[in-house]
Amino acid sequence: MTSRPLFRLRRALGATALGLLGLAPSAQAQEKFTFMTNWYAQAEHGGFYTALATGLYKKHGLDVSLRMGGPQVNILQIMGAGQTDCIMGATDTQMMVARNNGLPIVTVAAVFQKDPQVLIAHEQVKSFEDMKDKTILIAPTAMRGYWSWLKGKYGFKDSQVRPYTYNIQPFVADKNIVQMGYLSSEPFAIQKQGIKANTFLLADHGYPPYANTISCMDKTVKERRQAVAAFVRASAEGWKAYLADPSAGNALIKKDNPNMTDEQLAYGVGKLKEMGIITSGDAQKLGIGVITRERLLKTHAFLVDNQLIDPAKVNLDQAYDFDLIRDIKVLP
Repeated sequence: MTSRPLFRLRRALGATALGLLGLAPSAQAQEKFTFMTNWYAQAEHGGFYTALATGLYKKHGLDVSLRMGGPQVNILQIMGAGQTDCIMGATDTQMMVARNNGLPIVTVAAVFQKDPQVLIAHEQVKSFEDMKDKTILIAPTAMRGYWSWLKGKYGFKDSQVRPYTYNIQPFVADKNIVQMGYLSSEPFAIQKQGIKANTFLLADHGYPPYANTISCMDKTVKERRQAVAAFVRASAEGWKAYLADPSAGNALIKKDNPNMTDEQLAYGVGKLKEMGIITSGDAQKLGIGVITRERLLKTHAFLVDNQLIDPAKVNLDQAYDFDLIRDIKVLP
């Protein structure tokens, strides 16, 4: 005859085991997924951090790890080596060039409907036409990108260019200098120096590329399509939440990047909203992260015209997955 205390112990252990069994499917449902950004954590990554901070990735069945990029970090190489599932591409020009160079990469979404690249000039410069007699500071990477577009559209010349070393002091010291920048970065630093300047967003003048793409290896999209779709959906929801209330995302950003300040984050979020970087254009009707063939044809043509890609090597239907983001449709 079983004693009452032993019976109670067995019953308790049985209940515990059943409870653990009940938890097992939920735990197994959290599929591990790694995403690598293109720089140190900042406002431009806020939607991803919000999705992580508020449990949106878990809600969609993913255990997501966000890894920061940074200077001297080749995120394309890291993904090609299988050390991250997907990456945040700077622009779709970067992704097309990578595909052209033999990396089987496919872009499934583009968070930024406008590329945040800017030219910054002193207050007396009112237009691109006013820059034709100015020295323009451009980094080597931009020389192989939007500088070609600027030359073609505005008649700028290579003789105007001097290297940009990511130091704003030459601009601060010389009113005849124009420099490249990123919407939420250099304009903020120049403003902090007390310099009055005008900022020209290239996208508002016809520069076609998307930016902050979600890009993965072909194999990942084919073999883990459900996980990729879940990541894109949760990220789009995260971006919508971040623009409404950035507090949770910003707290996690500062944890990853202690050098980031509240002032810089507030400026960055403000510019993302003011300039419609995420919510403008096709995103208004088709959802956050949308990519369209019509838009990409313009970027493709720009790269082909400037001999940056071989059209035979970059087929839009292979380089982009239009169906995945179309099915998600998270409206701003």
